[in-house]
Amino acid sequence: MSTAAMSTNPLARLSRPAWVLIILSVLAVASVVLFMTLGAKGSWSFILPFRGKKLLGLVLVAYAVAVSTVLFQTVTNNRILTPSIMGFDALYVLIKTSIVFFLGVGALTSISSELQFIFSLVAMVTFSGLLFRWLFLGEERSLHLLVLVGIIFGTLFRSFANLMQRMMDPGAFNVLQDTLFASFSTTDPALLGISCVIVGVVSVVGFRMMHVYDVLNLGRAHAINLGVDYKRTIAIILVLVSILVSVSTALVGPVTFFGLLVVTLAHSLIGNSLHRFVLPASVLLGIIALVGGQTLLERVFAFDTALSIIIEFLGGVVFIALVLRRSAR
Repeated sequence: MSTAAMSTNPLARLSRPAWVLIILSVLAVASVVLFMTLGAKGSWSFILPFRGKKLLGLVLVAYAVAVSTVLFQTVTNNRILTPSIMGFDALYVLIKTSIVFFLGVGALTSISSELQFIFSLVAMVTFSGLLFRWLFLGEERSLHLLVLVGIIFGTLFRSFANLMQRMMDPGAFNVLQDTLFASFSTTDPALLGISCVIVGVVSVVGFRMMHVYDVLNLGRAHAINLGVDYKRTIAIILVLVSILVSVSTALVGPVTFFGLLVVTLAHSLIGNSLHRFVLPASVLLGIIALVGGQTLLERVFAFDTALSIIIEFLGGVVFIALVLRRSAR
């Protein structure tokens, strides 16, 4: 194509990230349309609210996991880490197990899901605030110490949870296991309203800080030299990450490698680390993976709960591949 033709054709001037975002947007919209319409039989007055609530839950989880993973990798300046590796999922399991162990299995149904959600949110934000303050706001600490502390806390929480689960009544244990298994098809509709409000507030705060994310990618020393209030900025971002992780965990249960999967793929497709491209690409990939995957499993293959297993398996493979690639350098 000649230079004159390219100058008159606006599509020819689009960059690679722009094309990627356009294609991902089309695929995400197609996934949503197929999820809402494929195999629909009966009254639309029932189908639309029923599938709409499930769709809203999937979109909220995709958004929360993708954004929290991108921001966490930004503040840690490392692309193989996710917030889950810091023990968040283990803390969620410990909280649920403690409720059943100390209050009885009836507490899971007698205590409103909104109250359990708020309690889990406060506990996880408090834990993350204390942990991240020690890890990031003091002297600069190494990546190895960061991963080690996360694994140790995760192991400690899982050990406490396993101890209490072994002392439980078998019936109570079975009920507890059903609540701890990540399922994208059983999102609690009672939590959708409060989750939308929380994610909306977090998004507004996060969007106002968009201009500092790319600076933080340069590292702590460069960010401080460029005028970023490093400690305050990192503290705010980590609180936002904690809230988003709490929302996604409360909605569908612990998911460890889903964020790593979509963010790694987003970086590969976009070809750079600019947050104005990576953030929307990660969210769109998350929507395509969850909504499109759930559509295939439910409407095509007639499976209901296998999506979390497939996503965690693929995410684990990506994590191992990233670790091996880094060790080979």
